[in-house]
Amino acid sequence: MLTTERFGSRLKELRMEKGLSQRQLAERMTVSNATIANWEVGKRLPDLTMLARLAECLGVEPSLLLDELHQPEGAPRVIVVEDVPVILKGLVRTVEEELPGAEVRGFRTGAEALAYARENPVAVAFLDIELSGENGIDLSRRLREIEGKTNIIFLTCHTEYTQEAIHHHCSGYILKPLTPEKLHREIDNLRFPVRRLRT
Repeated sequence: MLTTERFGSRLKELRMEKGLSQRQLAERMTVSNATIANWEVGKRLPDLTMLARLAECLGVEPSLLLDELHQPEGAPRVIVVEDVPVILKGLVRTVEEELPGAEVRGFRTGAEALAYARENPVAVAFLDIELSGENGIDLSRRLREIEGKTNIIFLTCHTEYTQEAIHHHCSGYILKPLTPEKLHREIDNLRFPVRRLRT
């Protein structure tokens, strides 16, 4: 879906949540009905001034609309980093089954994950903390340097890293085993919400 279409779809969704018709929103914005219609079908995008006014009229933060303009194309990308192959395979399968709207990739090393993240914006990263020769918390910092809005969810058997994970502003902390219930709880409470994760 094109950026203009994604923005238009989100605008229409927000307008309808507020119970406004296109005409009512146009009146609040002091623009024509056609302007609102063009934005919603993806023919045009509002400039920054209009974007700020839209957010005010809809009672939302401007970032909610801006994020839609910067959202990467296609399915949200989710990575899983775990150094034990059989565990990695099971984790990837669980995430794929529970998040059918996502593109899920598994990696055994931080280096592989970082190389992928440099070329592909990552929405959510599930990271083991104690990787062979690596520290998952350090990996989380490096992933966030690449993309500041990557949600980091630690997936581990260890409870002693909780405070350090909080210090690094992670989105979640799951104690293994990963279950659908634990996964959905964290996805529903992401630090940086991601649309289209579930279908």
